[in-house]
Amino acid sequence: MAEARVKARKEPVFGGERFAVFAESMLTGVWIGVACLGVVTWPAAFAAGARHLRRRTGHQRGGAREFTADFRSAVRRGWAAGLAWWAAAGAVWVDVQAARAGLPGGPLAGAVGLFALLVLTVAGLRAAAVWAPGASWRALLAAAGRRTLRDPAGSLLLVCGLAVVAGSALFVAPLAVPVLGAVAAAAVAVDRRYGRS
Repeated sequence: MAEARVKARKEPVFGGERFAVFAESMLTGVWIGVACLGVVTWPAAFAAGARHLRRRTGHQRGGAREFTADFRSAVRRGWAAGLAWWAAAGAVWVDVQAARAGLPGGPLAGAVGLFALLVLTVAGLRAAAVWAPGASWRALLAAAGRRTLRDPAGSLLLVCGLAVVAGSALFVAPLAVPVLGAVAAAAVAVDRRYGRS
């Protein structure tokens, strides 16, 4: 009887640790959203957010100060990855405009371009999920590209996360900001899942 009482006291309320991680990922999403205001800083923002969530799930201390330090470290080289992504997005926009104008081969070029941009985005998220201070973004992105293609289930999970962000932005725009943290958490979970397989 006494053991049952001790177990009942240890039993977490509202899912305990899982709920705490969910709440932490929502807060991290706000931090990521603020850090993404620099536009080309999105890979660094997700890298800092993913590192914060890895610390949180590893039961290590960390907060806004550590997130800011990680963001500063990640953005030193990560801005180039963000700039390259925006250049690719610009090229895809041109392809989509060609498709809308009815140019021959335009629809195919637009579809291929959108798919390539989606793959680049997923690879960027997967690279951010494993970033650590001093890591080379080029090496991270190359390895993440391979993981993106070798683990289609994990990549699809991240695509679904991005769809949730887009859907949230369509229905209630401010809701998309905290959901960014859920995408960072999904990227960390996908990486851990891939490492175990």
